Amino acid sequence: MAFENLTDKLQNVFKKLRGKGRLTEADVKEALREVKIALLEADVNFRVVKSFTKSVQEKAVGEDVLNGLNPGQTVIKIVHDELVGMMGSETTELALKPSSEITVIMMIGLQGAGKTTTAAKLAAKLKAKGRKPLLAACDVYRPAAIRQLEVNGAKVGVDVFSMGDRKSPVDIAKAALTKAEKENYNVVLLDTAGRLQIDDAMMNELIEIRESVPVDQSILVVDAMTGQEAVNVASTFNDRVGIDGVVLTKLDSDTRGGAALSIRSVTGKPILYVGMGEKLSDLEQFYPDRMADRILGMGDVMSLIEKAQANIDEDKAKELERKVKKAQFDFNDYLDSMEQMRNMGGISSVLGMLPGMGAKKKDIEGMIDEKDLARKEAMIHSMTPEERMNPDLLNTSRKARIARGAGVDLVEVNRFVKQFNQTRKMMKQMPGMMKGKGRRGRMGMGGGFRLPF
Repeated sequence: MAFENLTDKLQNVFKKLRGKGRLTEADVKEALREVKIALLEADVNFRVVKSFTKSVQEKAVGEDVLNGLNPGQTVIKIVHDELVGMMGSETTELALKPSSEITVIMMIGLQGAGKTTTAAKLAAKLKAKGRKPLLAACDVYRPAAIRQLEVNGAKVGVDVFSMGDRKSPVDIAKAALTKAEKENYNVVLLDTAGRLQIDDAMMNELIEIRESVPVDQSILVVDAMTGQEAVNVASTFNDRVGIDGVVLTKLDSDTRGGAALSIRSVTGKPILYVGMGEKLSDLEQFYPDRMADRILGMGDVMSLIEKAQANIDEDKAKELERKVKKAQFDFNDYLDSMEQMRNMGGISSVLGMLPGMGAKKKDIEGMIDEKDLARKEAMIHSMTPEERMNPDLLNTSRKARIARGAGVDLVEVNRFVKQFNQTRKMMKQMPGMMKGKGRRGRMGMGGGFRLPF
């Protein structure tokens, strides 16, 4: 995820502060100099960095802080609070009219930022909240843009309005609103055209759409991977067209993350959502305080809980727990566990939300071979339904067939089956272990035991 380099550098700075029982003004200034360098390397706007470090220094060099019981922790809290303030202090919700009225949202941005995909992601979120959204295909220039919207709309179960590529975007927007009025849609999302770069024709077209239909919200979609350029794009769109909020895409990628820390300060407009993956469910509400926690390596337990609630089937989880307790875990359960982990963004995403991981996260990731996991899934998919349900059926000839089907050596199949059987054997011993711990005050895993994968 973005911010990993920034997080590592800030943790190193704060480690030095925690190691000092008493801080001097020179200690704070030296720490802030390193923080400033780290923020600039993360591509945060230099004016934002200057204002940030000045504000932190003013609050951190006071007598109450330097002579307090834990000055290092106090400085870290000041940095945390300033990061939250930089990104907007409070979570901003998408402004929607009452469900009896139609809210018109215009999606704008440069080509390649992920605007069309984000429109479908946002429509899916609104649908899940009880709204009846309509996607309108107003991009008549980019090849396959209309088809892309139709495919994504079908995936999330949202209707798409299209008039082909021969009509003007203004006429399409007007017709979409008419359809919404007649058929009781209460949100219309206009997927407008992007360009490879900002030009007058694009801006004028967006202005014309705003003047022709009652647009309630103009949402700018920007690519986090473009770094500081994302902030420049946001400023230009805000000045020329006017924006009400921002969706930052590709924040799961290996980006420096400066755009997320700069956009609010530079434009005054809030980040509403962040794109955390390519799946149409990978759109998260933006919480400034939670993002500050992640940046400082404090984890994001609330987002992890919400992801689990949204992606883990509670009935399956209970059934899995029952099977674990009775040592009836089979290969189908293994696949279900991997799928649920994948739905939560994968092991890396989950580790990134756990407090105190820091450098440990990279060590754990280094021990996880994603290709090996894929090979194991291929082996399971090469089994018959009976073999998946009853691992004890796997004799040498069956394993050889599975190896051929998965495209792996027989040795790998033997190793995987052996590991799996060892896990099941351990599960058989677990109830007795838990009873013993229960007599000592129910320490340990307790009744809420879940498999780590």
